Amino acid sequence: MVIVELSHVLGDGTATYPGLPSPRITHHMTFEESRAHYDEGTEFQIASVRMVANTGTYLDSPAHRYRNGVDLAELPLERCVDVPGVVVPSSPAGEIGAGTLRGVDLADRAVLFRTGHDVHWGSDRYFHEHPYLSTEAVDRLVEGGATLVGIDSLNIDDTSGGDRYAHSTLLAAGIPIVEHLTGLELLPIEGFRFSAAPVRWSGVATFPVRAYAVVS
Repeated sequence: MVIVELSHVLGDGTATYPGLPSPRITHHMTFEESRAHYDEGTEFQIASVRMVANTGTYLDSPAHRYRNGVDLAELPLERCVDVPGVVVPSSPAGEIGAGTLRGVDLADRAVLFRTGHDVHWGSDRYFHEHPYLSTEAVDRLVEGGATLVGIDSLNIDDTSGGDRYAHSTLLAAGIPIVEHLTGLELLPIEGFRFSAAPVRWSGVATFPVRAYAVVS
């Protein structure tokens, strides 16, 4: 068994998406400050993190798009934990067509699009000319019964305009989305199980995850 890390590392000031504030990490209590509360030689540190929910590698639940959609507290774990996965090699830029899914068994699987765009993480290039799914590919995912859809890119939708067909269609079907994945080149096409569980927040639609795969 091999465990493969599929999440980006986050730190103070890490940028995820243009226009969204970067996370700020400070100390609620330092090791030095904690000493007054404990016996000699015992100390603790408690960090304080301020961020928007769409930070780093994160999961979108249906409530991200729909007012009455399922939020993170209601999201079934079966949708995002220990899901049989399949990697779909895809274009490194531009539209990803339905042809990439030809012959792929999508039913009850986490379908992960490997574009290689994650190599630009941390640079301005990451925010431009990113790969995204065509409407036909999105329809094929829904028709094929995918459990979850992920991508190692800025967004699963084309962000050059205001339409968000992929988010609207997948989330309407109850299919969660994981964006900003990394390391998909380390996975086989099949033969692994994918997990990306967010915190069980009530009233929150998106949140960072520790995405990983177990390869048997």
